[in-house]
Amino acid sequence: MKSNKSSIKLDAINKKILATLHQHADMSNQDLADKVALSPSACFQRVKALKEAGYFINFQTEMDLDRICEHVLAYVEFNLHDNTPMGRQAFEHAISEIPEFMDCVRVSGDIDYISFTCFQDIKALNHCCNQLAADSALGISRLNTRVILERAKWCLGYPLEKLRWIE
Repeated sequence: MKSNKSSIKLDAINKKILATLHQHADMSNQDLADKVALSPSACFQRVKALKEAGYFINFQTEMDLDRICEHVLAYVEFNLHDNTPMGRQAFEHAISEIPEFMDCVRVSGDIDYISFTCFQDIKALNHCCNQLAADSALGISRLNTRVILERAKWCLGYPLEKLRWIE
């Protein structure tokens, strides 16, 4: 995801700040400054500059949903009749308006889109999927739901230490 904001140099310290806050967004400025070997003031200024440059999109807290509320997690796969930019526009807009569809990505292969969803129950998931499938303006030719039975691994973070940084 690219930002239209200005770019700043990602030196070793900025990379360490990004990687640390990516995994520990609630870390205090003092603790972060200690970790990256800067004064708290210098650390604060760097974090502020990284935010203003658009390197941070948002800050979220990963929660133990199983302890908080009843829910069902599922992946929903979509195929469209018309997979052209014009054909995708109505579909993408409709999905973006449904908060239970937490993400939606266009993929290669035998399906056009995969969405990760969180609904209050199976009935709500089915109702929403049925409404989407019934809306001819969205051009959905096939919809497949895969309910998550168990999470073998769960991480909302990126493996930054395994990726090549853009210089």
